Amino acid sequence: MKKILTMLLWNMFIITTLGQAQNTIKINGDDTAEDIVLKAANVLPTSNQYAHKKLEFLGFIHFGPNTFTRLEWGNGMEDPKVFDLKNLDTDQWCRAMKDAGIRMVILTVKHHDGFVLWQSRYTKHGIMSTPFQEGKGDVLKDLSASCQKYGLKLGVYLSPADLYQIENSEGLYGNLSKYTERIIPRPVEGRPFENKTTFKFKVDDYNEYFLNQLFELLTEYGPIHEVWFDGAHPKRKGGQKYHYLAWKKLIRTLAPEAVIFGKEDVRWCGNEEGRTRKSEWDIIPFENDPNQMTHFPDLHGELGSREKLKNANYLHYLSTETNTSIREGWFYRDDHTQQVRSADDVFDIYERSVGGNSTFLLNIPPNRDGRFSEEDVMVLREVGQRIQETYGTDLLEGAQGNKEILDKNENSYVLVEEGKSSYIFTLSSPITANRFVLQEAIATESQRIEKHTLDAWVDGEWHQVSEGTTVGYKKILRFSPVTSTKFRIRILKARSKPSLSKVSAHYYRPRPSRLTINRSLEGLLTIETQKDEFNWKPHGEDIHKNLSSDFKIRYTTNGEEPNEDSQIYLKPFFHPSGEIKARAYDNGEAGSITTAIFGIIKKDWAITTNSNGEEKGESSYAIDGDPTTYWSSSSKMADSPTITVDLQESVDLTGFIYTPPTDYKEGLIEKGVIKVSQNGKKWKEVQTFELGNLINDPTPRIVKFDKTVETKYVQITSLRGAGGSTSATIAEIDFLTDH
Repeated sequence: MKKILTMLLWNMFIITTLGQAQNTIKINGDDTAEDIVLKAANVLPTSNQYAHKKLEFLGFIHFGPNTFTRLEWGNGMEDPKVFDLKNLDTDQWCRAMKDAGIRMVILTVKHHDGFVLWQSRYTKHGIMSTPFQEGKGDVLKDLSASCQKYGLKLGVYLSPADLYQIENSEGLYGNLSKYTERIIPRPVEGRPFENKTTFKFKVDDYNEYFLNQLFELLTEYGPIHEVWFDGAHPKRKGGQKYHYLAWKKLIRTLAPEAVIFGKEDVRWCGNEEGRTRKSEWDIIPFENDPNQMTHFPDLHGELGSREKLKNANYLHYLSTETNTSIREGWFYRDDHTQQVRSADDVFDIYERSVGGNSTFLLNIPPNRDGRFSEEDVMVLREVGQRIQETYGTDLLEGAQGNKEILDKNENSYVLVEEGKSSYIFTLSSPITANRFVLQEAIATESQRIEKHTLDAWVDGEWHQVSEGTTVGYKKILRFSPVTSTKFRIRILKARSKPSLSKVSAHYYRPRPSRLTINRSLEGLLTIETQKDEFNWKPHGEDIHKNLSSDFKIRYTTNGEEPNEDSQIYLKPFFHPSGEIKARAYDNGEAGSITTAIFGIIKKDWAITTNSNGEEKGESSYAIDGDPTTYWSSSSKMADSPTITVDLQESVDLTGFIYTPPTDYKEGLIEKGVIKVSQNGKKWKEVQTFELGNLINDPTPRIVKFDKTVETKYVQITSLRGAGGSTSATIAEIDFLTDH
């Protein structure tokens, strides 16, 4: 009775002080810092946002002309026939994603090149102009049917940027058309809509085009649960503006259960690498009312701390999506040089994102056969098995404690009362756990916990085994295995009265260690266990698995996958060039494969020429074997920046590896040209190359030459820097050979 009365008094206070708790709360001019924190404690997700949170793990599909041109970004001028799709198996996509535990699929129905993957009435630049199914194919239609078959929700990525509409002489993007009243959808003879809803908007030509396509997507392919807007703009024209408020009205009407990514429903995590924050707040400060905003900037760094809230004019619930790709880049290139994340990597990101109050969006790009490649499928299957094996069983089943926390009912919870900030869970027999899951009742009580700990009763006293900051929808605590019959959660700091709706305990069975492969400038190669497996250490303890007496590292140098009969690594050895694959074996179980590709040994190389002018870093840093150092040319150069490497001897080269710096984004080479010479005077062009989006994914890129070239000197010229940069930056350059 006392608990019920306390809750009633609390709710009356909130309603009296703030009005009804809601998705967006305005800050008044006389609000103190304490008032603002109290208001933040009552910002709630919409029903759509909450449903989106509960999906947890989403699949992303990048597919289009880039799949066939092997580029990350198309230019909008590709002949649609380059989309040379012969077969399509969206059932295979959905089976693989379902196996991984993915619950919704988002398809790039139109990327920045403007090519569409559905039978749009409003353009011919798309699948209707390809040979696939004699121009009658529809990837979105097939995927929608597969999603319904396998119980997955469906989302669409529709790029606001559209290079086809920019580059086409009759294109609508930035054509300076007047804003006039338009009816959406615009009727097209012979293609009536079953949905008879119409809208009137005062818009220009491109916004009308965009709204017409949105109408098609949201009315003809079943329920859409997420509309994904990318903020990238590879090129602008005519001062084109996006009438987002019109887009939003159409989406809210036609897809009432959908969240809008990149706007006021779901935000980008700020990177494409799978990095997560220690503290992930969903209540974000804004200068203007986000419900009326048309442009949402990318949000980076610390976002929702008390310090950040001080300067807010509005507080808004805006959860994050952690997006990355299972492969290097967003689009499929090949199964040989394009690296694939291991199951260790993907599972780790899953635990850090889903278990860090974020949603995990994993891109799996189909290949040119219209299927996921087998390596990707194997990783997805393994990740799904680990998720089910780890989180499918709650070790607190049958424990004694607060029933509102243990009953697995998301609508029941406890509000932490004054003076009672700890909750104990007791079992009849010991359990061994290394994962604990906490959840707040965010749908009704917002996100409030700022600091918490987990303790275990060991040897007659409490021992802290883990600690964390924010909880929100879900927090996964990861720690070294501990065996006990009693566990305790303590809430140490919170905004107002925090809630706990669920606590569960789990055990993750460690796999054989991941490995790292390195080589010195002199060619000495080492293979070691990778420390800090999760890039996280609880109170100074290393969670890396203790190696057993049976632990072995096996490797190959011929490109084959290592097996139990492969060479055992015992000590560093000389490796002149080529690919190394290695994996750990422990108690008969094989770990994931680690792959490294090394160019020819470069300890005697020299830089003979480079772009004149001011430089950042010695030019020798580009060949010093240390990826943490880099050379960057002057940004004031009129000509394309160039660097020339003397290999000291004539070598047959088959390609090169470009490694960009990870902490310096200026001058990353997006497009360039390679030239060779035997004497450093007379040059022959080998080929031009494009490296894709490096700013958000600064990983090494391998470029294979069309044919082997013999040379003593190599010249690299940047033709286009990422983000419009006129300089060139290289952390490392390596050259490949078959010898």
